[in-house]
Amino acid sequence: MKDNDTRIIESSGNVFADLGFEPAEAEVMKLRAEIMIRTAQQLKAKGWTQAEAARHLGITQPRVSRLVKGKAEDFSLDMLLTLATRAGLHPELRLTL
Repeated sequence: MKDNDTRIIESSGNVFADLGFEPAEAEVMKLRAEIMIRTAQQLKAKGWTQAEAARHLGITQPRVSRLVKGKAEDFSLDMLLTLATRAGLHPELRLTL
């Protein structure tokens, strides 16, 4: 391709799959990212400082910082679901074919 050539490739709907991750791993990564984003949005909507969020979530302020920065590798899916619930969200799992 030349520098001025442009290719557009349609997304699969999962950026992690598009990046080449194995399908099952890509789904878990997508779920973790979505839960982190929604939880961070919830914390912001509540107007909590990171210190206040830490108290409500039962974790340290540095862990809240890693959560809102999207450091997914620092959190298991179980822990993210727990934190989302503590933040007032109601996560649910739905499986489809």
